[in-house]
Amino acid sequence: MAKKILITDDAAFMRMMISGILEKEGYEIVEAVNGEDMLIKYESEAPDLVLLDITMPVMDGISALKKLKQVHSEAKVVMCTAMGQQPMVLEAVQYGALDFLVKPFEPGRIVETVKRVINK
Repeated sequence: MAKKILITDDAAFMRMMISGILEKEGYEIVEAVNGEDMLIKYESEAPDLVLLDITMPVMDGISALKKLKQVHSEAKVVMCTAMGQQPMVLEAVQYGALDFLVKPFEPGRIVETVKRVINK
């Protein structure tokens, strides 16, 4: 059975790019447009991994991570961040993120990170 990944980013082109990379690797993809949407889809889809952008409208990634981990402490989350957001990445790791990816993404790094975190 294919592993399911929930990609959360407010930019449609980012979701599409990451989806394309991971679908080629055989992963099933679910998408969310912000942190609030991710929390709803996490409940209905039970993904194996969440890729979570830090900066989004409605609910940012840090707030969404905190809420997700309160209910699902076992949730596997990798934060997605732009260069220069290191303080937020450190905060995310304190709240339970297992790794992070820096934009612009390298396809090989996405695949390597996803495989490593899913298999933890």
